[in-house]
Amino acid sequence: MSAQQQLTPPAIGEVWPGQGGIYGGLRQYPEGQCHVIFATENVGRHAFGDYGTSVKAVSRTDGRANTEVMIARKGKHPAAVAAAAYTADGHTDFYLPAIGELHHGWQYAPESFSEEWYYQSSTQCSATSAYYVGFEDGWPHGDGKSYERVVRPVRRFLQ
Repeated sequence: MSAQQQLTPPAIGEVWPGQGGIYGGLRQYPEGQCHVIFATENVGRHAFGDYGTSVKAVSRTDGRANTEVMIARKGKHPAAVAAAAYTADGHTDFYLPAIGELHHGWQYAPESFSEEWYYQSSTQCSATSAYYVGFEDGWPHGDGKSYERVVRPVRRFLQ
C-alpha cells in the first residue's frame, strides 16, 4: 500500500486501518486541522478522580491538553491514566477526550458508541465535578468526579 493510500481516510464511522481506530472526521485544534481517531473499544469504567481539587483540565475542545494536566498529577486521575495507556496499531498517543470531542463522536460516529453508557470526558466542571456525555441523547452533563464512567480513548494527527 502506498503512503498516499494510507493517508486517505475512510468514511466517517469506519475503522481506519493502521491509524488505531474509528475515523471521526476533521476538527480544528491549536496545531491545525486534524483527523480524529476514536479507539475501537472502551477501556473500562474509571473515575475522573481528584475529587475536591480544582485542576487546569478545563478545555472543552482539547482533550490532549487536559490529559497532560491530569497525568502530571501522578495517578490521581484514573480515567486519564487508562486512556493514555491505550495503544493500537503501534500508536501510543491516545488521550481522554474533552467534552467537545465526545460530542463530536456523538454527532458524526454515534454508531461506534453505546447509547446505554455515559462516557467520561477530560473536562472538569468544578473541584467536585466533571463533564460526561450520554450517547442516548448527546447531551453533556456534569457530575461527581468520583463516579466511574466508560472511557473511550481518542487520538488525532494533522491533516
